[in-house]
Amino acid sequence: MFKNYLRIAIRQLSKQKMYAAVKIGGFALSIAACLLIALYIKDELSYDRNWAYADRIYRITNEFNDNGKIETGTSWPAPMAKVLKEDYPEVEKAGRFLDAPLFSGAGSNQIRRAEATQNTYEKGFCYADPDMLEILQPTMVYGNRKNALSEPHTMVISKSKADKYFPNENPVGKIMFLNDDVKKPYTIGGVIQDFPITSHVHYDFLLTLKGHQLWEGEQLTWMASNYNTYVLLKPGTDPAQFQNKLKDILIKYYVPALKRDGDKLADELIQKAKVLIQPVTDIHLYSANIDDDNIEKSDIKFVWLFGAIAVFILIIACINFINLSTAKSANRAKEVGLRKVVGSLRSSLIKQFLTESILYSVLSFIAGLGIAVLALPYFNTLAAKHMSIPWTAWWLLPLMIVAAVIIGVFAGLYPSFYLSSFKPINVLKGQLIPGKKNSLLRNGLVVFQFTTSICLIIGTIVVYNQTKYILNKKVGFDKDQVLLIQGTNTLAGKKEAFKNELLSSSGVKNVSVSDYLPIAGTKRDGNTFYNEGKKKEDVGVFAQKWATDYSYLNTMGMHLLQGRYFSKEIASDGEATVINQTMAAKLGLKDPIGKRIENGWQKFTVIGVVEDFNFESMKQGVTPLCLVLGNNNSSIISVKMSGADVKAVIGHISSVWKKFSPNQSFRYTFLDESFANMYADVQRTGSIFAVFALLSVIIACLGLFALSAFIIEQRTKEIGIRKVLGATVSGITTMLSMNFVKLVVLSIIIATPVAYWGMTKWLQDFAFRISITWWMMAIAGFVAIIIALFTVCFHSIKAALTNPVKSIRTE
Repeated sequence: MFKNYLRIAIRQLSKQKMYAAVKIGGFALSIAACLLIALYIKDELSYDRNWAYADRIYRITNEFNDNGKIETGTSWPAPMAKVLKEDYPEVEKAGRFLDAPLFSGAGSNQIRRAEATQNTYEKGFCYADPDMLEILQPTMVYGNRKNALSEPHTMVISKSKADKYFPNENPVGKIMFLNDDVKKPYTIGGVIQDFPITSHVHYDFLLTLKGHQLWEGEQLTWMASNYNTYVLLKPGTDPAQFQNKLKDILIKYYVPALKRDGDKLADELIQKAKVLIQPVTDIHLYSANIDDDNIEKSDIKFVWLFGAIAVFILIIACINFINLSTAKSANRAKEVGLRKVVGSLRSSLIKQFLTESILYSVLSFIAGLGIAVLALPYFNTLAAKHMSIPWTAWWLLPLMIVAAVIIGVFAGLYPSFYLSSFKPINVLKGQLIPGKKNSLLRNGLVVFQFTTSICLIIGTIVVYNQTKYILNKKVGFDKDQVLLIQGTNTLAGKKEAFKNELLSSSGVKNVSVSDYLPIAGTKRDGNTFYNEGKKKEDVGVFAQKWATDYSYLNTMGMHLLQGRYFSKEIASDGEATVINQTMAAKLGLKDPIGKRIENGWQKFTVIGVVEDFNFESMKQGVTPLCLVLGNNNSSIISVKMSGADVKAVIGHISSVWKKFSPNQSFRYTFLDESFANMYADVQRTGSIFAVFALLSVIIACLGLFALSAFIIEQRTKEIGIRKVLGATVSGITTMLSMNFVKLVVLSIIIATPVAYWGMTKWLQDFAFRISITWWMMAIAGFVAIIIALFTVCFHSIKAALTNPVKSIRTE
């Protein structure tokens, strides 16, 4: 019987090619989209699950309630890891990472083998405790995990970097120099396999923290937080109970330290602050609200969003199947009637129709898999991923077969029961009015399809405009035509001469030496400031302290609102500061010029107020900032170019660089490009929205195209009579099209509040954001109506142009 069902199903498929193409094409596109999204979700959920003890590794985080504003972070003082090991028996290992580019060695460096002369720029440097190798258990290629970082001035490198600098040899024991500092050689203590792509840790060079301190006494103070701290809990430890015990750290160490420092918040800390633990497997997806900009992270909300999009796209394709199957009932009604007359049971008919549905589903899966294979490289680029289809996985083929059968059954279940329910006597008498009985259902399904599509179109418009707003908003500085020269810390005492030679070029307007820039990935230095003498009375203001030079303001195109900037002619400017508007407001300085402020160990005189500028992501507001003099060992020199030939200016700068640093390649980026890269995730979201919106519209239109053909086919005689009675082609076309336009208008009415609510929630993540206006909804609605009209007009016009004599003869 199954062979017979299959033979009939193949015959039906070949008999109605357009109908089959729409069914299979829509299904295939939706399945391809679902496969790609499934790969994306699988990739996102797999982060940090590769560690040997992933279920026992936790990152220590903090939370502070500042009068209702929740501030979170991951930075802890140097003694934290030691206290965790000594005071808590639940802790098997504790270790620290230090990757903030504020500190020399972390972030990026110029590096070379001891016997080489040419420096190479590398990223991915991080200081690490020896215990971090024991906690994460990376695979050792060379060396011993226990002693690879056990000696001062040792480092562990990744296999890819070992192959680059020491091809075909064991590099353990070899010497490398950072930034031409021959007085501080690093010995390679081990080589590890590259950290997996699906890890929040992506370091190629681990510099030991053994014997290293940022300043004298740093290992004892609780008043400076710079380290990310991790723990490996002993088997059987209850994480919740362990977290509850961590409050003792505040009581035993923080409060006494704050009281010694005269901090007014000392007694309030117990009520306002929390010490929390975060499973390492949660870091990638559940850190959106945690202030930690040095790791790449995603958001579980996007995983749910893309999962929902996949489900909706699949539902839209299933709706096409159901709509077309029920609309096609006229063509199958007599077949069902005759089969029942000659003795076919309803169950047999249901099996027949389900077999047809499963055949369509299997063919769609084969086509969808092919589309997914072809589209995967483009999707990887779009989503910034490195995904691949796991062809060798044992579960892939069974999963595809089971999914094809389940989706085939699901999509064909209603049409099977509906078609098999026809009564033979009514069918053979011609009393069945095919398709009309369930027109309400079909119309409802079309409305659902277009509602989903319109929501995605509105989402695309909102994300596009938010991205455009971010990239074009007045940010308080001039990011155009600013060249950032990288790796300038190796110039040492030659920086001033290099700067002066650059300024001699007519194509260079200004040159500034500073690692503190208003783009992500550059140095940051957080301090708590007070009005002078008010430390024991006022609550401090947490602010950034940036070391700049005399030409920083002009190079960055920032605007001074009050006072003046630093001057070489005024010696006291070494103890002066220029603050931004927000800091003046937070400190309560209505007339800030001449006022004195302090951060606990330094005092500054305010000489100027600079207009607020965005130096972090626009998901955050502008925070307090003070600029001071100083450019110690800066690795970036910013060059403001004139409107002249940029290519020629860069060529000149390159020639000057080779003169001063012949053993190091000339590396540069542009400030505006670096600024745009801060919002790459937002741009990716917009692109993905656009792709899926287009896909959902295509699938919905495929169904509408075929459905309109069948509905117009049912009204062939009516159209002929109308033409005989004098109806025009335009009138008939309008009449036929308006039925579908009404459904799209209803979809717009439903989709508008849903999309408005969803995109308003998304925009709440941005401190600076656009407003969702009526025209965004209007454009989405207009696009949907135009698409629907183009889809149905082909059949409408064709039917209206048909000879009425031929139309009336149809039945």
